[in-house]
Amino acid sequence: MLDAKVAELLNTQVNKEFYSAYLYLDFSNYYMDQGLEGFGNWYKVQAQEERDHAMLFMQYLQNNGCKVTLEAIDKPNSELKGFADPLRAGYEHEQYVTSLIHTIYEAAGEAKDFRTMQFLDWFVKEQGEEETNAEALIKKFDLFGSDPRALYMLDSELGARTYSAPSLVL
Repeated sequence: MLDAKVAELLNTQVNKEFYSAYLYLDFSNYYMDQGLEGFGNWYKVQAQEERDHAMLFMQYLQNNGCKVTLEAIDKPNSELKGFADPLRAGYEHEQYVTSLIHTIYEAAGEAKDFRTMQFLDWFVKEQGEEETNAEALIKKFDLFGSDPRALYMLDSELGARTYSAPSLVL
C-alpha cells in the first residue's frame, strides 16, 4: 500500500497531466487558427503525450490498490497574442510540471517508497527532455520566426512530428 501523502500527490498529478493535455490542445488550436498547422501538430502530439502520462499515473495508482479521483479540468487561461506566446507558456508549464514531479519524488523518498521513486525516475528523465525540447523550440523561433520563409520551413518541420507512445513498464 502506498503512503497516503504519496498516493494523494500521485492522484493530483493525474489531474495535472490531463490539464497539461488540455493546455496543449489550446495551444494547438491557436496555431491552427493562425494557419501554422505544423506548430498545431507539434502541440497536438504534445497533448497526446501528456494524456498518456496521466494514464500511466492512473495505472500505477490502480496497480497499487489506490482509488483514482478525477477532478474537473480547468480551462486554460493563456492570453495568446503572438506566435511565441504558446512556446514560452509551454516552457514555463513544463518547468512547473517538473517541480510537481520533484515534490512527489521527495515525498516518496521521505516515505522510503523506493518502488514509487523508481517509477518516477522515468518521469524525471522525461521532464528533462520536455524542458529541453520546449527551450529548443523557443530558440528556433527566436532565430527564424521573423523571416516568413524560415517560419514556413520551421512550421513544416514541426508538422512532421509523429506520436510515439511511452514505453514505461509498470
